[in-house]
Amino acid sequence: MAFRTGELAKLSGVNKETIRYYERIGILHDPPRNESGYRVYPESTLQRLTFIRKAQELGFTLQEVDQLLGVVDQDDERCQNMADFTAEKIIEIERKISNLVRMKKILEDLNERCEENDDLFTCPVIERLTEE
Repeated sequence: MAFRTGELAKLSGVNKETIRYYERIGILHDPPRNESGYRVYPESTLQRLTFIRKAQELGFTLQEVDQLLGVVDQDDERCQNMADFTAEKIIEIERKISNLVRMKKILEDLNERCEENDDLFTCPVIERLTEE
């Protein structure tokens, strides 16, 4: 099955301009064109776009997605140092989790202070944020 750009965009949930951008930066292969000059994408492009979109939803940057696609494409150059890549990503995620836990505790504390405060013009959230 083959898709034109609009069909591919609709099926993948990715904007047409984004598809073209991905082609320009090389994470999507240039598609063949039909006799009329329209791009015609194979089903593998839909699968690739789905992979890219899901990877971005998980917080991977386009550069990281490109590196992951090196594994998909079995590209030795992009596959190098995959162990280092995953170890660095784990550290980054752990750092984010730690920051989110800290932020949650601060917000819970501020929320409790808001409930205790009856003064409309005194806000413990604003006071706390301006202190630091």
